[in-house]
Amino acid sequence: MAVASLISAFVGSSIASSISVAQSPPAAACDPIPEAFVSYSIEFSSFPEFAGNNSSPNVFSNNLLNNLGNLTGTKPYIRVGGNTQDYYLYNASLKTALTGIVVPSRSPDYPTTISIGPSYFESYNTWPDTKFVHGFNMGLGGNNSAGWETLLETVPLACKALGKEKLLWWEYGNEPDLFSTSAQGPVRPPSWNEATYVSQWLNGTRAIKRQLEKYCPGLTSNSTYGYLAPSFAGLNNHLKPVKAFQSGLDADKDIKIISSHNYIGGATQPGVTLQGTLMNHTVTAKSVDAQAQLQKNLSYLGLPFILGETNSLYNQGKPGLSNAFGAALWGIDFNLYCASVGIRRVHMHMGTNYRYQSWQPVQTNITTLGTKPPYYGHVAVAAMMGNLKKEKTRIANIKLDTDTEAAYAAYSNDKLSRVAIINLRQYNYTVNGTSSVLNPVKRPSREYTLNVPADCRDKIGVQRLYANGSDAISGISWDGLSYNWELDNGKPVRLHNVTTGEIVKVKDGTVKVAVLDSEAVILSFQ
Repeated sequence: MAVASLISAFVGSSIASSISVAQSPPAAACDPIPEAFVSYSIEFSSFPEFAGNNSSPNVFSNNLLNNLGNLTGTKPYIRVGGNTQDYYLYNASLKTALTGIVVPSRSPDYPTTISIGPSYFESYNTWPDTKFVHGFNMGLGGNNSAGWETLLETVPLACKALGKEKLLWWEYGNEPDLFSTSAQGPVRPPSWNEATYVSQWLNGTRAIKRQLEKYCPGLTSNSTYGYLAPSFAGLNNHLKPVKAFQSGLDADKDIKIISSHNYIGGATQPGVTLQGTLMNHTVTAKSVDAQAQLQKNLSYLGLPFILGETNSLYNQGKPGLSNAFGAALWGIDFNLYCASVGIRRVHMHMGTNYRYQSWQPVQTNITTLGTKPPYYGHVAVAAMMGNLKKEKTRIANIKLDTDTEAAYAAYSNDKLSRVAIINLRQYNYTVNGTSSVLNPVKRPSREYTLNVPADCRDKIGVQRLYANGSDAISGISWDGLSYNWELDNGKPVRLHNVTTGEIVKVKDGTVKVAVLDSEAVILSFQ
């Protein structure tokens, strides 16, 4: 028997919002979430730094991936791609994995003239028990003789490096809807349209399969051969995803997953702020809902729909926003909302020195090696999901009344197991805390009251994602744990100055929990 629960947020003595939560999944809850929901996309030019090579594997990166795998039962899937996927040419005599030239007028954040050598593919050997999507170059490969030769030469290298154990699927081209309009330099004429794109995509993917049949025949069966597509940057760019499928994109029936890209906003867009853009549930929901609508429009294909590349603000994020603790809170809201509307997996994009990265894999003169705030949000999402290999978990959005809070319910095997509450009200530690030593502003909190199911245990566990404020870029903990590089190379370390093991007691059928402004909590009912 389903028993309604009630969440009420109190500000002072007034109720800010309230909603009922069923003990069993409501009709609006998503289908059971597939494994590796929390996954990553890594910029093609940055992958050797994130993963390392045979002689020097990046153990730090692998530890961070293991942390998430230990929570959800499966290590994150890794998509190797991004803009630089369409810039590289292969050089068989190159002694290093990759060389690149950064042209600031095209992009200050990554090289746009790239050569890769045979050792590039060693990076696929460094993370055990990890599946990958390898991105082939369509930008140059589709209409350039050197690019076409690169495609033919790299298929054998990629397929032999990955094999059945490590290969998830392939990808051919990154954001081809921008090929004729890219700010980094167009690689197609203004006449570029869906029909031409489909023709070139089919020509390229058929060439890939011929190479696989020659060099890796074990990867050509229906269960081992397929693509993420169309990997478009947006829903209203020069090419439209629905029209691309209508033009015959899946004529060979080799698309296994519909992949779309999504960013909440742009790093240089006017008016972008932490509170108004990222720490704003309405803005997040509106962005994701547009992807959910595309998913419905393409549902006739019967294919899973994922976000193959996504993060906070395009152009690699904005300092003070994408690299701050507020972005970690946004990441919880964004990922859980994606799950609640049926998006089957989310690949958070990152690259070396990117502002929205989850971690910096190497030391540079721009960014320090270490775990960054967004990673902690992903840990909280993984904890909310639970072990997806052992339990069927469904997520439901709990609709609250304000832009500055969000809540979700997780159901494991059709029973309420966890509730996440995210207080998105901004508390700026720099302004309200240390900078006002003589008269600091006390950090506000909201008290949430839950009417719990009748058969609920009398003590509910509480886990907190905490930092000094939304603007913090360090000093972050999840349930009293730090995942910082300098403590134990990214492995979880218990902090002695953070309270853990918190419980709240059920009294008269209700339980209360206080959530600080710019904090998130997960309450465990099982």
